[in-house]
Amino acid sequence: MIERTLVLVKHDGVQRGLVGELIQRFERKGLKIAGIKMIHPSKEMALKHYVMTPAWIKKLATNTRVAADKKGQVIKDTDEEIAKRVQGWNVSYLIEGPVVAIVFEGYHAIDIGRKIVGPANAKDADIGTFRGDYTVESYDLADVNQRTIRSIVHASGNKEEAENEIGLWFNKNELFDYKLKMWEIMHLK
Repeated sequence: MIERTLVLVKHDGVQRGLVGELIQRFERKGLKIAGIKMIHPSKEMALKHYVMTPAWIKKLATNTRVAADKKGQVIKDTDEEIAKRVQGWNVSYLIEGPVVAIVFEGYHAIDIGRKIVGPANAKDADIGTFRGDYTVESYDLADVNQRTIRSIVHASGNKEEAENEIGLWFNKNELFDYKLKMWEIMHLK
């Protein structure tokens, strides 16, 4: 049940001074930092982060078509063309400046991390989530400007994604295992 998740405060979150706020929210929830560093990702690293798996391509293309349909638009691009365009936007956004990469650890860290962060479409995010409190970004704005959604933060979506992302952003000697006394109180060990 104890798991690790990767959280990235993207360059716009760094520029806005939101790193401490994000860390505070995760720590107050009961998660601990297992690794942290600042890095300016290269294009190669960003391409590895936004890898185009068949499942990702299909999900992205389906979501794109559903959103276009709601607007009365028809998309004639193939699934791969849609995914390649979005991957390019995501990569460009990620490499714009330094990011802070953090590995958080704890019970249900992935699900809790996603709840703390909130949905990428911040206009739909609840107040109290990180995105709901710190951005008004939306897919509508991204579409108008032909770019990716500027979500200020990334959190791993599932266990496989978390493991892959942590392995990409951190090597083993940058991750730490230690006892957190708070857990003894919280979890009655």
